[in-house]
Amino acid sequence: MQTIDALTAIWNVLTNFWFLLFVIIIIIPVLQRYFINRARKRILTRISRERKSQVITIIHRQETIAFLGIPLSRYIDIDDSEEVLRAIRMTPADTPIDLIMHTPGGIALAATQIALALKAHPAPKRVIVPHYAMSGGTLIALAADEILMDPHAVLGPVDPQLTDGQGAYAASSIIKVVKEKPIERISDRTLIMADDARKALEQMRGLIREILKGKCGDDKTGLVIEELVSGKYTHDYPIFPEKARELLGDCVKVGIPESVYDLMDFYKAESGARKPGVEYIPVAPPGREQKR
Repeated sequence: MQTIDALTAIWNVLTNFWFLLFVIIIIIPVLQRYFINRARKRILTRISRERKSQVITIIHRQETIAFLGIPLSRYIDIDDSEEVLRAIRMTPADTPIDLIMHTPGGIALAATQIALALKAHPAPKRVIVPHYAMSGGTLIALAADEILMDPHAVLGPVDPQLTDGQGAYAASSIIKVVKEKPIERISDRTLIMADDARKALEQMRGLIREILKGKCGDDKTGLVIEELVSGKYTHDYPIFPEKARELLGDCVKVGIPESVYDLMDFYKAESGARKPGVEYIPVAPPGREQKR
């Protein structure tokens, strides 16, 4: 009898242990994400009401898969462009857009789609950069009427990068190799990449001209292309607000709303397998109540 009671007690302890472990590993992270998502939604709503605008975020932080601890990089991808285009499409024509960006860049096609959709929106467009918006993020920022930057935030060059499965190379550097190296010592593969590099540079120059028409930096298009597209700098070269104002003029403003810092705190706090890259609170058309 004592043996049975002892085994029963051990079983109860093990059962409670596994239940507690289940709660710690599964339930608590789920609840944490739920409450953090709720807090972000509240702040997004607050920013939207304060600024009387549609607020959209493109925020990419390095994530950690729960338990395994494997780092994953986040960047602008087609899923992001699909969501941002939907958010812009749902925004009433007379409602301004505030796009909060924290991103290392990403796929050129996705960034191009977002930039052109943002430019096409008829109401004022503002891009807010609390920390950095590099590469494709800068491309999107150029489509705005105003760029609001933290005093230490940075933009970056938008020169095309070509990949070959082994790494990424600046298009301008590939072309330079072909110019400086005897043709007989250049492989067919490098020549093919150089041809693609020339096309990529021309396409990006044309895209920047299109994006800047009537927008931030329109009167300095040639300078912007020389500084940001030609390969004058490395792709991760930081462009601080002072330099950005030299390139783009008074549409670059130093200082961002305090509520944006509050929002960023809730992205930093979350630990989980998946964080949203894009979020927005739909703005109801004039005369129509917000749908719930």
